[in-house]
Amino acid sequence: MKKSHPDNVVFSEEKGYNASVLPYATSVGAPVIKTDDVVAWKTRGIHNVNKEFENKFNELKQQYQKLMQEYEWNDIVYNAKFSFEPVIGEIYHLYTGDDGIHFLSLIGPQEWNKEHIATFKLNSDKKWMLLNQKDHFSSY
Repeated sequence: MKKSHPDNVVFSEEKGYNASVLPYATSVGAPVIKTDDVVAWKTRGIHNVNKEFENKFNELKQQYQKLMQEYEWNDIVYNAKFSFEPVIGEIYHLYTGDDGIHFLSLIGPQEWNKEHIATFKLNSDKKWMLLNQKDHFSSY
């Protein structure tokens, strides 16, 4: 079967010669249509997004670790022995007694010879805020 038009001419049986209405180049002399290299763009985008997710994850991980440390200290203080009602804003000291049980006191570590663990301040939310601790108790 012989064609009635050459290969480099846009022709459709339904629409005829319609090269001027097409959204792309249709002749040999038309500008070259290049597709964008989106692989490099995607790779950079994936790298940037993954870096952002990693940074956010590390930030949340640090916040979680800090929260868990606060929880553990509050658990230790609330389970310690004390025979007074702590006052908000006051500073208290946590010690280990001769029997190995933790107790809370108003007396500072320099005022007597007890094993001092940490110093706390009670805030308005009834949360014990760690002010300082002995180095070898950092595993709490």
